[in-house]
Amino acid sequence: MKRDREEVRAYYNQNALMEWERIGGRPEFLLTCRLLDRLIPDGARVLDLGGGPGRYSIHLARRGCDVTLCDLAQENVRLAREKAAEAGVSIHAVAGDALEADSLVEGPFDAVLLMGPLYHLLEEEERDRAMRTALGLLKPGGMFFASFILTIADLIYRMKDPEGASVRRLFEGDPAEEEFRRCLLDGRGYAGDAFTRAYFADLGEIRPFMERYPLDGVTLFAQEGILSPCEGGIMALPAEERTLWLDLAYALAERPEYLGWAEHVLAYGRKRSC
Repeated sequence: MKRDREEVRAYYNQNALMEWERIGGRPEFLLTCRLLDRLIPDGARVLDLGGGPGRYSIHLARRGCDVTLCDLAQENVRLAREKAAEAGVSIHAVAGDALEADSLVEGPFDAVLLMGPLYHLLEEEERDRAMRTALGLLKPGGMFFASFILTIADLIYRMKDPEGASVRRLFEGDPAEEEFRRCLLDGRGYAGDAFTRAYFADLGEIRPFMERYPLDGVTLFAQEGILSPCEGGIMALPAEERTLWLDLAYALAERPEYLGWAEHVLAYGRKRSC
């Protein structure tokens, strides 16, 4: 609903710098960049829809891609422009709703990233509209990428601080936690209050959802790979050891049995030509 998106917009307007810092140097970003580098050619025209403060846009612009970023939060857009200038690259950045992207930017694009909006569209009709709008801006044969937060992400977050207040709320009958627990145990997505208004997908929902759309070769990729539960310790290792872990995580990132180790899953495929 529009009210949900206004709350999400306010959250990111207040926390744009935190979001920029959150993702930098972490497996989610490092492994996803490896995937994008494999599938998006240098110089491609790319739409980063819901691109936040621009980490992925700037990474692709450094490779010579012609990048357009569109994000709901004006402060994310401002920070993306600032960080792009600091990096010495050019991106086109506009503020706007992913559901209205076809009125904000002009396609077609060689690749479209929908790596953010599906986290915050609580109604299935809205998620469907976001997908169809994004795919409408992608040229036939182009690469499409959509990210989901998993319900397990919430548990991984709590397990990293097992004595924290959020863990006590989960197990001590807090009424606010009951719907999340039901969704988790029933194997379905959760839509509601979290760090802001958010949608957490059950892993089993993602492939059936993606198969509704004109995409070939749909593949699921664990964005943190196997590293998420022990990320802090692994990323604190010396660079050579850290790289070995990242290499292993990347090698396993598309194995179905390891997808649930991650907090975020990226689904990608190629738009059908007809």
